[in-house]
Amino acid sequence: QVQLVESGGGSVEAGGSLRLSCTLSGARPGNRCVAWFRQRPGNEREGVVGIYTRGLIAYLSDSAKGRFTVSQDNASSTVYLQLNGAKPEDTGMYYCGITTPIGCAKRPTSYPYWGQGTQVTVS
Repeated sequence: QVQLVESGGGSVEAGGSLRLSCTLSGARPGNRCVAWFRQRPGNEREGVVGIYTRGLIAYLSDSAKGRFTVSQDNASSTVYLQLNGAKPEDTGMYYCGITTPIGCAKRPTSYPYWGQGTQVTVS
């Protein structure tokens, strides 16, 4: 059974940094796409960044460019999202999802598996 567990969220002042983690278990070996999504209250889930197992960045949202960095440790099946220069508009629940390489897109419907989310609050 595929499971994703996010951690690392919290409260941070504007301009600060956070590192979110997404640890995957139960997935078959092979190339895949893991993506981070953000959901603000009352809004739909929006794609922030997607990364393939082999390290290629699939996409990066305009709001993340220049401030967010994605990386992964395949040995521990963990994908990290480094938030730098945090802004109040970064506030929301951050989810990671996993899909096939073909499904690696900003559409949340492309992802059959999700974690429970981790809250980020920037003030």
